[in-house]
Amino acid sequence: MTEHKQPMTTAPVADTRPQPDVDQAVPSTPASPPAPSAPPPPAAKKDRRVLRAALRWTAAVVVFAAVGASTAYGITRLERTDVPGLATETDGRWTYPEITRPPLPAGSPEPFAEENPASLHHADLRELLLPAPTGAEADKELNGRDGWLATKDFLAAYEQEEDRDDLRQLLTDYALRHVAARGWTTPDGTHTRIYLLQFQTGQVADVLQQDHLTNYDSPTYALRGADQVHADDDFPTDAEVVEVRHYAYVEAKPYGAEQVRQAYLVSGDVLGLVVQSRKGGAAAVPFQQTVVLQSQLLG
Repeated sequence: MTEHKQPMTTAPVADTRPQPDVDQAVPSTPASPPAPSAPPPPAAKKDRRVLRAALRWTAAVVVFAAVGASTAYGITRLERTDVPGLATETDGRWTYPEITRPPLPAGSPEPFAEENPASLHHADLRELLLPAPTGAEADKELNGRDGWLATKDFLAAYEQEEDRDDLRQLLTDYALRHVAARGWTTPDGTHTRIYLLQFQTGQVADVLQQDHLTNYDSPTYALRGADQVHADDDFPTDAEVVEVRHYAYVEAKPYGAEQVRQAYLVSGDVLGLVVQSRKGGAAAVPFQQTVVLQSQLLG
């Protein structure tokens, strides 16, 4: 991953488990003074990723509600004045509708729960796609059949026929289950495409990404119109989402009629690809915003 600079605008998903009723803890009669007790045991060492996330998002508050045996999760955005470096109304961020994770099937664990060692996303993959922002025009070519995109249509995003053939074989070898996709064009001409690919386990998706899809400074396979790309060093460090790795790249100058930005996401059994392109240059802020929001839906 690359070195980053600014925090992003979104808050992570919080714990939805019910909290105990504090009223039940009031005793009916006065209690005698407690005897001296032994020092408490040392706290368990927390996962560094959790600590970093807690420090990063201390000011954020997210409210959730349980629905039947399933759970729906809300994702909120910080106000502009709460985010250093993004305090004005003209910073280029898009307005998205309220974003919530879909409910899990009854009895299904969350993707990174201890009882889910394969890190499977049990929610419908199509429901995990980020919705289009306000005012955007949907890209109907990515709708697929019943919301599932054919593998050949995903491969069409890549420039070289040889690369498409290699990727087709890789997706067969790694037992791709299905592809969900969504795209849109905003009034400023920015074209966004999001692809989510689901595999049998998180380990399978992880090996595919590490061994075949990304390198430190560039992706292995070039997208259409983006032959020369490099790591996006301006992607903010605090935009990381717990349990989701991102690899962001930007097309180098001089680029052609359009500039392309792209990011691969890895979250359990799901690989994601976010692509934005725009004539004259693709802006950094809406790209970062889109990557973070999509990551939160998967994390």
